[in-house]
Amino acid sequence: MKSLDTKLLLTGMLAGITAALLVLGASAQPSFSSILYAASALPVLIVGLRWGNLAAIAAIVTAAVIGTLAVSPTFAFAMAIFTLMPAGWLSHLANLARPASEIGGPDHLVAWYPLSDILLHLCGLVSVSVIVLGVMIGYGPELTGEMIDLLAASLSTQDPTLAPGPADLERIKSLMVVTLPIMQGGMWVLMLFAAYYIASRVVHMSGHALRPREDMPSSLRMHRNAAFVFLAGILACFVGGVPALIGATICGTFGAGFLLAGFASLHLRTRGKDWRLPVLILCYLAALMLLPVILILVLGLLDTRRAVALTPALKAETTDKTNTPD
Repeated sequence: MKSLDTKLLLTGMLAGITAALLVLGASAQPSFSSILYAASALPVLIVGLRWGNLAAIAAIVTAAVIGTLAVSPTFAFAMAIFTLMPAGWLSHLANLARPASEIGGPDHLVAWYPLSDILLHLCGLVSVSVIVLGVMIGYGPELTGEMIDLLAASLSTQDPTLAPGPADLERIKSLMVVTLPIMQGGMWVLMLFAAYYIASRVVHMSGHALRPREDMPSSLRMHRNAAFVFLAGILACFVGGVPALIGATICGTFGAGFLLAGFASLHLRTRGKDWRLPVLILCYLAALMLLPVILILVLGLLDTRRAVALTPALKAETTDKTNTPD
């Protein structure tokens, strides 16, 4: 048992080194920073889904130590709360299982933590991370105002006819201060869920996954209670000040969750149709525009459920007992 723990720790440490190098690479290559930052979650997710909590914790701690030594404790903290800890928590939730009889199912089956609840946790974690990061950098109207002023000055230098007028500039500033948290939170939910999906596929291909492979089109939905949180975020946007920034962040993160659920619903509704592929391609291309995104998001809002994956009890014997929920 001691050698097994040592192997798990070494595996987790190797994953942490990989994650830290990806984050440091993102800092050195601004053009690919978002992709590399999101990719840093992959090593933590893979070891967590394959080897459990101990390996994931070792990966997070190792990456944080490297970030502290290479850059600063603040850098390591931002890296941990923005990428590594959400990845570790997602892998922990994905490995949770309990007897299906506890939720009214057959005695010989095991119920796994619903994917809808995992997505709900992801939206909440990213919301907290974006808010904390905003506090750290002092995000607000002053910061966005400076950014817009610099951009306007650059446009004026290149072509004075492109520079916006004072009234237009003020409207852009008031719009961007709310738009940036929406975009940041939404994109980060989408990228982290993509990392979770890729990591789960990699682990399943290895043949050693603890959680069974799920049918995403039928199981990827948002929790019913998420709609109330999303509504609260929308209402907060009209309050102004700090509540509006928090509300905008919640709108972005939970809106991305409903967007994922909407796309999953589209995949399920078009399954088996001859015209499925061209319609899905058109939907993904149209999602680059605002109105189609809203329509797909509404589709996700209209279809909320908690689908529970069930497997024979023998499959669950390989799981870590510490991963069984109360």
